[in-house]
Amino acid sequence: MKTQPGRKEITHQRIVETAARAIRRGGFQGVGVADIMKEAGLTHGGFYAHFASRDALLCEALAKAQADSRARVAKAAAGREARGASAFRALVEQYLSEAHLGAREQGCAIAALVSEMPRQSREVGRAAARSVRDLVGAVRNSLHARVTQHEAGVIAAQLVGALQLARALGNNPQGKGLLAATRRALVARYDAQASR
Repeated sequence: MKTQPGRKEITHQRIVETAARAIRRGGFQGVGVADIMKEAGLTHGGFYAHFASRDALLCEALAKAQADSRARVAKAAAGREARGASAFRALVEQYLSEAHLGAREQGCAIAALVSEMPRQSREVGRAAARSVRDLVGAVRNSLHARVTQHEAGVIAAQLVGALQLARALGNNPQGKGLLAATRRALVARYDAQASR
């Protein structure tokens, strides 16, 4: 039997959700404890009742951001699969979609933060590595069994890199064109259904 979350759990979750949006919007350095607490509608003094440190918050925020992104991509991909796309094609089409291009605060945390990940504390670095491994695992799970973990990593790198470059170009014909070209190339190269 599930119990209703208590006030402290609800408040904790609100802080994490606020930080998850903030790290995708402004990067790790853009997340100040006082700003997050204010945006969550709380006082700065209450922070340490929920987290041992700023890094502890960043780890939870990163995990939450990636879990939310993964769920959003999976839900949309499931709809594409229901219409006949392979699991891989559905994943690629959703990850490299125009909607994801414009959804920085709700999008993939890895694409938003990858260049900053190596410069974080060991604790945050471990959380970042888990997020990357999770994405590589999702890619591998969407493909046929012959694809190695390394090949899945190469594909994940192409997904993240294409999204980053498209965002750098902008939510315009250039950025959208880069996403479309990458979608076509990945599907043509790796989609088992497309090669039949």
